Amino acid sequence: MSSTAPRVIHPRAAAQDSQHLLRRRQALVVVLTFLTGSADAIGFLALGGAFASVMTGNMVLLGLSAGRGEAELALTSGCAIVSFIVGVLAGARVVGSAQPDDPVWPRRVTWALVLELVVFVVFLVVWEISLPTHDEHVHLALLMLSAAALGVQSSAIQRFGVPGLSSTYLTGTLTSLIAGVAARSPWRSLWPKAQVLLALMTGAAVGALVALHLPVLAPALLIVPLVLVIAVSSRMRS
Repeated sequence: MSSTAPRVIHPRAAAQDSQHLLRRRQALVVVLTFLTGSADAIGFLALGGAFASVMTGNMVLLGLSAGRGEAELALTSGCAIVSFIVGVLAGARVVGSAQPDDPVWPRRVTWALVLELVVFVVFLVVWEISLPTHDEHVHLALLMLSAAALGVQSSAIQRFGVPGLSSTYLTGTLTSLIAGVAARSPWRSLWPKAQVLLALMTGAAVGALVALHLPVLAPALLIVPLVLVIAVSSRMRS
């Protein structure tokens, strides 16, 4: 008869492990949001004046283009919207839907981020080959690749099934943060929202500087954070 005793997991230790994983997930979402800010800045400043992730803004631009008769802006913003939708559909197919027994970081989320990385690698190749003579058609193709990649990312984050958790559409996060401040909610509950918003603005600032002054490095702002998130998440045991 084996004398090996079954492993007993203390409830308090399990709770501490869960909190550690939740903090790590939050940190990884913050990194992804930095990527989003960079991609939006690059798209707006260097790829035709539309956004890679802010579809509300692109829909406004599409309406403006109709009102002002600007066919080029209509094409740019419209293609970004369509590409984002395609990315969301592809990401949803990979990641699936949230399940009651999901771990803190489901493995399929990492698979979806790998798909996003593949799209950004294509972005990198097109960007570097076409430098320094990007024309309008190349700009549009690059914007569409970036929007599709962020559509995949949006679906990936949705798999967590956490209301208000996002790395791409953050108006609701800002609203929730301000409402929490007004209600004098504990700072501990507000800080994650503030982190995400700060990451978005920081990413946009860095993306703008790189797009304007060091364009050859622009794809690195999209690929390096994503590789980091994939590497860390693939080792998460939840």
